[in-house]
Order: sequence, then C-alpha cells, then structure tokens
Amino acid sequence: MQKKKDVRQFVLCIKNDGYTVSLEVRKVYQRLPDAAAEARHLVRVIDESGEDYLYSEDHFVAIDLPQAARGVFAHAS
Repeated sequence: MQKKKDVRQFVLCIKNDGYTVSLEVRKVYQRLPDAAAEARHLVRVIDESGEDYLYSEDHFVAIDLPQAARGVFAHAS
C-alpha cells in the first residue's frame, strides 16, 4: 500500500520589511495553496500570529524539506 504524498509546501523568510512583528527572517513557514493570491505574486503563509495572511512573494524562497522534517515544521507553524 502506497503512502499518501505529503503536499505541504514550505518557504523560508528572507526579509520582513514592514512586517517585523509578523515575520521572522530565516524562519521556515508553511505555505498554503491560494491560486488567486499567487496570480498576484502573493504568498499565503501561517505567520507569527498563528493565522494565515498574504505577503509579497519576494519575502520568501521556496524550500524542499526532507520528509522526516515536514511534520516537525508543520506543527511548529
């Protein structure tokens, strides 16, 4: 039996200009799918408030986490 593929996506914050309370530079955030936001060059992430918000995509870079680390980061977000 095959395991269900983990489709969670993660991004690394590379700048927090204007969002110093909401985003931490060098922190990994879980990215939530949002096609409408992505079409406007925005990324929906669960930020420091524990809620999901939209930010400019230039604040993040996509990263590929090893499977063993995905659960840890998903629960920390």
